[in-house]
Amino acid sequence: MTNSEIDPSVQAELIRLRDSIDNIDAAVVHMLAERFKCTQQVGRLKAEHRLPAADPAREAQQIARLRSLAESAKLDPAFAEKLLNFIIAEVIRHHETIARS
Repeated sequence: MTNSEIDPSVQAELIRLRDSIDNIDAAVVHMLAERFKCTQQVGRLKAEHRLPAADPAREAQQIARLRSLAESAKLDPAFAEKLLNFIIAEVIRHHETIARS
């Protein structure tokens, strides 16, 4: 089925929903950029004070917190945990890079 064969009201609703998705995606990217600005500052502070790049206790707290938030938001907690683990791994990589420089 081509776009020209879709009912115009369905097509309009698809466009509306996709526009919302695009706006949310933009917000997520901007929020991640802000988060990484903060974690870069944490990385510099850790490097200055010779603290380890990883903080397993903090990471466990954050995972538990995010899983709880996900449940409250009706989002799969396992998905939220995977996403946070991916972000944490990237943050640790950044912290290690900062520490080496």
